[in-house]
Amino acid sequence: MGTISIEHGNNLYWLGRYTERVFTTLKALQETYDKMLDGGIGYQEYLGYFDLPDIYNDSKSFFRSFLFDKDNFSSVAYSLERAYDNGIVLREDISSGAFSFLQIAKDTLKGAKGSENTRFALLPLEDVLYGFWGCIADNIYDEETKNIIYCGKSTERLDLYLRMKYPYEEVHKEFERLCIRLGRVPKNTPYRYNTRFLSDLVEIIGEENEYDLKSGAAVASLERLFESA
Repeated sequence: MGTISIEHGNNLYWLGRYTERVFTTLKALQETYDKMLDGGIGYQEYLGYFDLPDIYNDSKSFFRSFLFDKDNFSSVAYSLERAYDNGIVLREDISSGAFSFLQIAKDTLKGAKGSENTRFALLPLEDVLYGFWGCIADNIYDEETKNIIYCGKSTERLDLYLRMKYPYEEVHKEFERLCIRLGRVPKNTPYRYNTRFLSDLVEIIGEENEYDLKSGAAVASLERLFESA
Protein backbone atom coordinates (compact mmCIF):
# COMPACT_ATOMS: atom_id res chain seq x y z
CA MET A 1 0.00 0.00 0.00
CA GLY A 2 1.21 3.52 -0.74
CA THR A 3 1.21 6.51 1.54
CA ILE A 4 -2.06 6.84 3.45
CA SER A 5 -3.95 10.10 2.85
CA ILE A 6 -5.23 12.29 5.67
CA GLU A 7 -8.83 11.34 4.91
CA HIS A 8 -8.10 7.62 4.78
CA GLY A 9 -5.98 7.90 7.91
CA ASN A 10 -8.84 9.63 9.73
CA ASN A 11 -11.19 6.78 8.89
CA LEU A 12 -8.71 4.21 10.17
CA TYR A 13 -7.92 6.21 13.31
CA TRP A 14 -11.55 6.82 14.23
CA LEU A 15 -12.49 3.23 13.54
CA GLY A 16 -10.00 2.31 16.24
CA ARG A 17 -11.18 5.06 18.60
CA TYR A 18 -14.90 4.43 18.33
CA THR A 19 -14.60 0.65 18.59
CA GLU A 20 -12.48 1.00 21.71
CA ARG A 21 -14.91 3.58 23.09
CA VAL A 22 -17.70 1.01 22.83
CA PHE A 23 -15.63 -1.53 24.74
CA THR A 24 -14.30 0.71 27.52
CA THR A 25 -17.60 2.58 27.98
CA LEU A 26 -19.46 -0.70 28.31
CA LYS A 27 -17.05 -1.95 30.97
CA ALA A 28 -17.19 1.36 32.84
CA LEU A 29 -20.99 1.29 32.89
CA GLN A 30 -20.93 -2.26 34.20
CA GLU A 31 -18.56 -1.23 36.98
CA THR A 32 -20.78 1.75 37.82
CA TYR A 33 -23.80 -0.55 38.04
CA ASP A 34 -21.93 -2.94 40.34
CA LYS A 35 -20.91 -0.08 42.64
CA MET A 36 -24.52 1.03 42.90
CA LEU A 37 -25.65 -2.50 43.76
CA ASP A 38 -23.05 -2.57 46.52
CA GLY A 39 -24.37 0.69 47.94
CA GLY A 40 -21.58 2.83 46.51
CA ILE A 41 -21.69 6.18 44.75
CA GLY A 42 -24.38 6.45 42.10
CA TYR A 43 -24.25 7.16 38.40
CA GLN A 44 -23.60 10.85 39.13
CA GLU A 45 -19.96 9.95 39.71
CA TYR A 46 -19.73 8.67 36.15
CA LEU A 47 -21.30 11.84 34.79
CA GLY A 48 -18.81 13.90 36.78
CA TYR A 49 -15.87 12.27 35.03
CA PHE A 50 -17.06 13.83 31.76
CA ASP A 51 -18.55 17.06 33.13
CA LEU A 52 -22.01 15.99 31.99
CA PRO A 53 -25.22 17.31 33.59
CA ASP A 54 -27.57 15.01 35.46
CA ILE A 55 -30.73 15.19 33.35
CA TYR A 56 -31.96 11.71 34.29
CA ASN A 57 -34.95 10.83 36.44
CA ASP A 58 -33.28 7.78 37.94
CA SER A 59 -30.48 5.27 37.40
CA LYS A 60 -32.60 3.21 34.99
CA SER A 61 -33.04 6.13 32.60
CA PHE A 62 -29.31 6.91 32.88
CA PHE A 63 -28.22 3.40 31.95
CA ARG A 64 -30.71 3.08 29.09
CA SER A 65 -29.50 6.37 27.64
CA PHE A 66 -25.80 5.55 27.95
CA LEU A 67 -26.31 2.10 26.50
CA PHE A 68 -28.92 2.54 23.78
CA ASP A 69 -29.56 6.19 22.91
CA LYS A 70 -27.98 6.90 19.50
CA ASP A 71 -28.52 10.64 20.05
CA ASN A 72 -26.41 10.59 23.22
CA PHE A 73 -22.85 11.29 22.05
CA SER A 74 -21.50 9.48 25.13
CA SER A 75 -23.48 6.27 24.66
CA VAL A 76 -22.39 2.82 23.57
CA ALA A 77 -24.95 2.95 20.75
CA TYR A 78 -23.65 6.24 19.35
CA SER A 79 -20.02 5.04 19.34
CA LEU A 80 -20.97 1.74 17.74
CA GLU A 81 -22.82 3.54 14.95
CA ARG A 82 -19.75 5.69 14.26
CA ALA A 83 -17.47 2.64 14.28
CA TYR A 84 -19.82 0.94 11.83
CA ASP A 85 -19.89 4.01 9.56
CA ASN A 86 -16.09 3.99 9.36
CA GLY A 87 -16.15 0.23 8.86
CA ILE A 88 -18.34 0.64 5.77
CA VAL A 89 -15.81 3.00 4.20
CA LEU A 90 -12.91 0.71 5.14
CA ARG A 91 -14.50 -2.65 4.40
CA GLU A 92 -11.90 -3.62 1.81
CA ASP A 93 -9.07 -2.60 4.15
CA ILE A 94 -10.24 -4.39 7.30
CA SER A 95 -11.79 -7.52 5.69
CA SER A 96 -15.42 -8.58 5.49
CA GLY A 97 -14.88 -10.68 8.62
CA ALA A 98 -13.97 -7.71 10.77
CA PHE A 99 -16.85 -5.70 9.33
CA SER A 100 -19.28 -8.53 10.07
CA PHE A 101 -18.32 -8.37 13.75
CA LEU A 102 -19.41 -4.71 13.81
CA GLN A 103 -22.78 -5.77 12.41
CA ILE A 104 -23.04 -8.54 15.00
CA ALA A 105 -22.22 -6.00 17.71
CA LYS A 106 -25.06 -3.76 16.50
CA ASP A 107 -27.46 -6.71 16.45
CA THR A 108 -26.40 -7.76 19.95
CA LEU A 109 -26.93 -4.25 21.32
CA LYS A 110 -30.32 -3.99 19.64
CA GLY A 111 -31.36 -7.34 21.10
CA ALA A 112 -30.25 -6.30 24.57
CA LYS A 113 -32.37 -3.15 24.38
CA GLY A 114 -35.51 -5.27 24.05
CA SER A 115 -34.47 -7.87 26.60
CA GLU A 116 -35.97 -8.23 30.07
CA ASN A 117 -32.48 -9.03 31.36
CA THR A 118 -30.36 -6.34 29.75
CA ARG A 119 -27.14 -7.19 31.51
CA PHE A 120 -27.28 -10.86 30.55
CA ALA A 121 -28.14 -9.96 26.96
CA LEU A 122 -25.09 -7.68 26.77
CA LEU A 123 -22.62 -10.34 27.89
CA PRO A 124 -21.80 -11.55 24.33
CA LEU A 125 -20.93 -8.01 23.19
CA GLU A 126 -17.48 -8.05 24.78
CA ASP A 127 -16.59 -11.29 22.98
CA VAL A 128 -17.89 -9.88 19.70
CA LEU A 129 -15.52 -6.93 20.04
CA TYR A 130 -12.63 -9.27 20.81
CA GLY A 131 -13.55 -11.08 17.60
CA PHE A 132 -13.36 -7.81 15.70
CA TRP A 133 -9.86 -7.10 17.00
CA GLY A 134 -8.80 -10.64 16.22
CA CYS A 135 -9.81 -10.13 12.59
CA ILE A 136 -7.95 -6.82 12.48
CA ALA A 137 -4.80 -8.51 13.78
CA ASP A 138 -5.02 -11.51 11.44
CA ASN A 139 -6.43 -10.10 8.22
CA ILE A 140 -4.72 -6.75 7.70
CA TYR A 141 -1.30 -7.28 6.13
CA ASP A 142 -0.41 -3.64 5.57
CA GLU A 143 1.32 -2.63 8.79
CA GLU A 144 0.72 1.11 8.36
CA THR A 145 -3.02 0.55 7.99
CA LYS A 146 -3.13 -1.70 11.03
CA ASN A 147 -0.95 0.61 13.12
CA ILE A 148 -3.16 3.67 12.58
CA ILE A 149 -6.21 1.69 13.73
CA TYR A 150 -4.32 0.61 16.84
CA CYS A 151 -3.11 4.18 17.45
CA GLY A 152 -6.76 5.16 17.57
CA LYS A 153 -7.52 2.27 19.91
CA SER A 154 -4.78 3.21 22.38
CA THR A 155 -5.55 6.93 22.17
CA GLU A 156 -9.18 6.33 23.05
CA ARG A 157 -8.42 3.97 25.90
CA LEU A 158 -5.88 6.40 27.34
CA ASP A 159 -8.34 9.29 26.98
CA LEU A 160 -11.04 7.44 28.90
CA TYR A 161 -8.61 6.18 31.53
CA LEU A 162 -7.44 9.74 32.14
CA ARG A 163 -10.96 11.13 32.37
CA MET A 164 -12.13 8.36 34.70
CA LYS A 165 -8.98 8.73 36.79
CA TYR A 166 -7.76 5.16 36.52
CA PRO A 167 -4.78 4.16 38.68
CA TYR A 168 -1.47 5.55 37.47
CA GLU A 169 -0.03 2.12 36.69
CA GLU A 170 -2.78 1.37 34.19
CA VAL A 171 -2.58 4.83 32.60
CA HIS A 172 1.20 4.65 32.27
CA LYS A 173 1.05 1.16 30.75
CA GLU A 174 -1.44 2.30 28.11
CA PHE A 175 0.64 5.38 27.36
CA GLU A 176 3.73 3.24 26.81
CA ARG A 177 1.72 1.11 24.39
CA LEU A 178 0.59 4.21 22.51
CA CYS A 179 4.17 5.50 22.29
CA ILE A 180 5.33 2.22 20.77
CA ARG A 181 2.62 2.49 18.14
CA LEU A 182 3.41 6.13 17.42
CA GLY A 183 7.03 5.11 16.87
CA ARG A 184 5.88 2.82 14.06
CA VAL A 185 4.20 5.62 12.07
CA PRO A 186 6.24 6.07 8.85
CA LYS A 187 7.99 9.42 8.55
CA ASN A 188 6.68 10.02 5.02
CA THR A 189 2.99 9.67 5.85
CA PRO A 190 0.85 12.82 6.08
CA TYR A 191 -1.01 11.26 8.99
CA ARG A 192 1.43 11.96 11.81
CA TYR A 193 1.35 12.93 15.46
CA ASN A 194 2.32 16.36 16.80
CA THR A 195 5.62 16.13 18.69
CA ARG A 196 4.79 19.13 20.89
CA PHE A 197 1.72 17.51 22.40
CA LEU A 198 3.45 14.16 22.69
CA SER A 199 6.20 15.89 24.70
CA ASP A 200 3.54 17.35 27.00
CA LEU A 201 2.13 13.88 27.58
CA VAL A 202 5.57 12.43 28.29
CA GLU A 203 6.16 15.12 30.89
CA ILE A 204 2.80 14.61 32.61
CA ILE A 205 2.37 10.84 32.44
CA GLY A 206 6.05 10.09 32.95
CA GLU A 207 5.79 10.86 36.68
CA GLU A 208 3.01 9.77 39.03
CA ASN A 209 3.01 13.10 40.90
CA GLU A 210 2.60 15.02 37.65
CA TYR A 211 -0.23 12.70 36.62
CA ASP A 212 -2.08 13.29 39.89
CA LEU A 213 -1.81 17.06 39.46
CA LYS A 214 -2.23 17.48 35.71
CA SER A 215 -4.45 14.70 34.36
CA GLY A 216 -6.77 17.35 32.88
CA ALA A 217 -3.88 18.89 30.97
CA ALA A 218 -2.96 15.43 29.72
CA VAL A 219 -6.47 15.00 28.29
CA ALA A 220 -6.16 18.35 26.50
CA SER A 221 -2.81 17.39 24.96
CA LEU A 222 -4.09 13.98 23.95
CA GLU A 223 -7.04 15.56 22.15
CA ARG A 224 -4.59 17.51 19.99
CA LEU A 225 -2.05 14.74 19.48
CA PHE A 226 -2.75 14.41 15.75
CA GLU A 227 -3.19 18.13 15.18
CA SER A 228 -0.96 19.53 12.43
CA ALA A 229 2.21 21.18 13.71
